[in-house]
Amino acid sequence: MENINLLAFSQLEVSKLIPVCFSSLSKWTSKRWIIAVVTSVITYIVIAIPTAIINNPIFGREVGVTSWSIPVLVITSILSGLLFATYVRNENYLPEERSAKIGSAGAFFSFLAVGCPVCNKVALIALGTSGAMQYFAPVQPYLALVGIVFLLYALQKRLVGESMCSVDFK
Repeated sequence: MENINLLAFSQLEVSKLIPVCFSSLSKWTSKRWIIAVVTSVITYIVIAIPTAIINNPIFGREVGVTSWSIPVLVITSILSGLLFATYVRNENYLPEERSAKIGSAGAFFSFLAVGCPVCNKVALIALGTSGAMQYFAPVQPYLALVGIVFLLYALQKRLVGESMCSVDFK
């Protein structure tokens, strides 16, 4: 009898730990998952090439890639892919634009965060080379954090909206 109560209790506790928004992920179609993966890969490439995280003949870096840049880029890519996939229509589709704007801002902040501080033309013009290294480079990890938080917030809003009860507006 104690084992059954313990099992029921542990399942109840686990269900409380998983946020409501993740329950809608289990209901996604394969089409949505494919779009999420493809968008994640495209996001990775679109950010990694101009920031020269992926070596290429067009863009270069004056300052090496930081140790946190690649994890930030991977997290940004995954969250962007998942967020983009929430805009693929399903039975609980909610037309809403605020999350897209917040998610776009998050991806932009992450782009600024992983880029070379002296290759950023705005920072370079505003602060000069030494100013970009002295003032902009130390801010980049915070930009990365803000970008990831924005993406998480936008994704959470979209997923919670999907997991709510669907209403027929006919």
